[in-house]
Amino acid sequence: MQTYSEYETAPTPALLRKYDVLRITGLTDTAMYRQIQMGTFPRPLKLSARSSAWVEAEVFAWIEQRIAERDKTKTRTA
Repeated sequence: MQTYSEYETAPTPALLRKYDVLRITGLTDTAMYRQIQMGTFPRPLKLSARSSAWVEAEVFAWIEQRIAERDKTKTRTA
C-alpha cells in the first residue's frame, strides 16, 4: 500500500472533458464515438454515473500517430 508521500511524487495524469477533446482533435462527437467503437480512438474514463473524461496523454498520442501516418504516406509518394 502506498503512503501519502508516495502519492505526492507520482505524476497526476491530466483529464480532458468531451468539449476539450472535440476542440483539440477537430472531430465531431459522432466521429469520435465511432472511432472509439472501432478501437481507433482512446476510450474515456468513467468518473461518475454521468461524467466521463479522456486521459490527455492518450489523446495527444492519438494526434501524434495521425501526424506520423500522414508523414509516412507523404514520404512514400515523394
